Amino acid sequence: MASGKQFVVIGLGRFGQSVAKTLYDLGHDVLAIDIDEESVREISENVTHAVQLDATDETSIKSLGLRNFDVAVITIGSNIQASVMITLLVKELGIKYIIAKGQSELHAKVLYKIGADRVVLPEKDMGIRVAHNLVSSSIVDYIELSSDYSILEIKPLKVWDNKTLNELNLRSKYGINVIAIKKGEEIDITPSANAVIESEDVLVVIGPTNNLGNLEEIIVKQK
Repeated sequence: MASGKQFVVIGLGRFGQSVAKTLYDLGHDVLAIDIDEESVREISENVTHAVQLDATDETSIKSLGLRNFDVAVITIGSNIQASVMITLLVKELGIKYIIAKGQSELHAKVLYKIGADRVVLPEKDMGIRVAHNLVSSSIVDYIELSSDYSILEIKPLKVWDNKTLNELNLRSKYGINVIAIKKGEEIDITPSANAVIESEDVLVVIGPTNNLGNLEEIIVKQK
């Protein structure tokens, strides 16, 4: 997504705070909402606006004028009833894209049925990664293999265009290995060092989670 979007983050637990702060740090307008006054105070300096209210209250949520917001991030996972009700309300208010945190596969199914565009089931605090994904179309997918290693599907950095894997030397620069290159419908498994990277490719890379996190930061910040 292009920069300059307006995000509303509802629910300021660790996950919600992480999403809100990251989006704000990346230069976006962020309205953070929670029923808990302390959570709102905690985040107030790290977002554009922070508001204490009960987001399940239709009158209160409508008073905020959310219609013009591009994305709603609903991070109330533990209270399933509240998360469902808030998803319905923001959908009715006309917010274009809704991402919600789910507790289980069944909860996710319900959220999709009532209008969520994407549901995340974070085992850990994945807020930063979700925020990156929302503002960068270059991060395609992420799979955690263990607490130490992960797989990331990414579009190439602009500076990688028309260079071979050998020239890029990603293992030495970023500590990652390219395990596949997707070119349209074709997938090159274990590509050779002479494989040329093109801008429309999708690279499947594997490496230590920290190294992939550093690469994500670079991807998100590239203009």
